[in-house]
Amino acid sequence: QVHLVESGGGLVQTGGSLRLSCVASGMIFSINAMGWYRQAPGKQRELVASISSGGTTNYADSVKGRFTISRDNAKNTVYLQMNSLQPVDTAVYYCSSFRYPGRWGHGTLVTVSS
Repeated sequence: QVHLVESGGGLVQTGGSLRLSCVASGMIFSINAMGWYRQAPGKQRELVASISSGGTTNYADSVKGRFTISRDNAKNTVYLQMNSLQPVDTAVYYCSSFRYPGRWGHGTLVTVSS
């Protein structure tokens, strides 16, 4: 059974940084393309970054140049380094596998204060 556990969220001031982690189990992690999503209050969940099994990355325009997605297949973990955080980045962040859409963890809350 696919299981995803996100961590690393917290409260940070505008301009600060956070590093999110997502540990996956129940899948062959190395062959899975992974994505980081976020859902702000009253808004739909959106994809902010993705990484293929081969390491190719893609970003939403809103985070390009500020966020970096990476993966460590030995640890079954995908990361999201977030720099220059802004209040609009406030959301619950989730990771997911493109091979198993709809499988979500509990997410991790990121709050950026102005």
